[in-house]
Amino acid sequence: MVATTTTTIQPGGVASPCINICRMHAATGWCEGCLRTIAEIATWGRLDDSARAAMLQQLPARRVHWQALQTGPTTPTPPAADGAAP
Repeated sequence: MVATTTTTIQPGGVASPCINICRMHAATGWCEGCLRTIAEIATWGRLDDSARAAMLQQLPARRVHWQALQTGPTTPTPPAADGAAP
């Protein structure tokens, strides 16, 4: 499923990366939608444009890591000893 992005232009002019999928991932501490931490989400409204841009620059690397977590290792399941499907 592909998430649609809803960009919200903040008063400073840098759009929020929020896509309205607001669920925190326990292992990473990132929102599953925008990949920001709670602290980053909470401070967004107080940041100036350069700080927002710096935060946004971190997200592509997080997305790569996130996608790797979602796909996980692709180790095939070994067949059962009797040859039957597991």
